[in-house]
Amino acid sequence: MRKKSRHPNFDQTLDLLRAHSFDVTPFAAVAGGMLVSKHGAAAVLAPAADAPAACAVSPGALVNGEVARLLDRGYQKFIKTSQFEIPATAHQLHSIHAFSEELNQLTGGISLYNESLGTTGDVYRYDRLRGREAEPAAPVEPWQAPVEHCS
Repeated sequence: MRKKSRHPNFDQTLDLLRAHSFDVTPFAAVAGGMLVSKHGAAAVLAPAADAPAACAVSPGALVNGEVARLLDRGYQKFIKTSQFEIPATAHQLHSIHAFSEELNQLTGGISLYNESLGTTGDVYRYDRLRGREAEPAAPVEPWQAPVEHCS
């Protein structure tokens, strides 16, 4: 007799999220993607081969039906959409963090230590480091080095 799988499939995962007060709607930009939102934060889930659901778009603030990315500039976090960029408020960061934790718990995702400490961003852009991306000089071979003779 075949054993029942403990891991739910994608549709069962969506039903579980609906049962925990998540809003689940189709998302046209991702094939088979579903927009999952709660308390002003959202993510896009899609079916995956090795897990019941995978994040096609990582959790972020829901702004005008778009999942905004969290941008870290070292001194402050920002909410970035395709149209604008605004400073993130403490309420938004708490909402994204609570949403991410609950989503990971319900979908069977991995809970990482650094993510449990607070909200982590997608992109890190520190203004003091801008322009330091200079390419390293190509190594010079001994036979190509200029020879200086003493006279």
